[in-house]
Amino acid sequence: MRKPPRSAVRRPFASLAVLDGALRARGARPTRQRRAIFSALSERLDHPTAEALYRGVRRRVPGLSLATVYTTLEVLVEAGLAGRFIGADGVAHYDARTDAHDHRRCLGCGRIDDLDRHGQNERIPMQPSADFQPMGYRIEVTGYCAGCLEAAGARREPGPTGPDPIHQGETR
Repeated sequence: MRKPPRSAVRRPFASLAVLDGALRARGARPTRQRRAIFSALSERLDHPTAEALYRGVRRRVPGLSLATVYTTLEVLVEAGLAGRFIGADGVAHYDARTDAHDHRRCLGCGRIDDLDRHGQNERIPMQPSADFQPMGYRIEVTGYCAGCLEAAGARREPGPTGPDPIHQGETR
């Protein structure tokens, strides 16, 4: 997966003081390791898995365990300081951005980018019924990023293009 350009790296949405309070409220100590995990997640735009975060943070924090990353991510999700969603790969991905937003995912490389709702709180009417109580929704737009299209030599055309531009002619 590609790393975002340095200029595109976002800053933490919640301060370390907010993180420390959220950890203490859940009976967890605000350790150097947990702070490093939160900071690393806050800086990333690629919606990493726990394993991807672990690989990045362990370089800065020797002795970090994958179990600590998983535990910290769960505490962050419970505290509302991170979001978790299951990607098309069936694996949990995490995001420090917790406002209402959706995602677009490249079918070639798997890259996941944020899509803003531009102030629209509800775009889809969510009507409860006798057999279902909606709590929210997420939209994922799928397609191919410019890099994958370029690598495949496919033409970039806006809008619905019909057949898959990368896998045209292949049988599945």
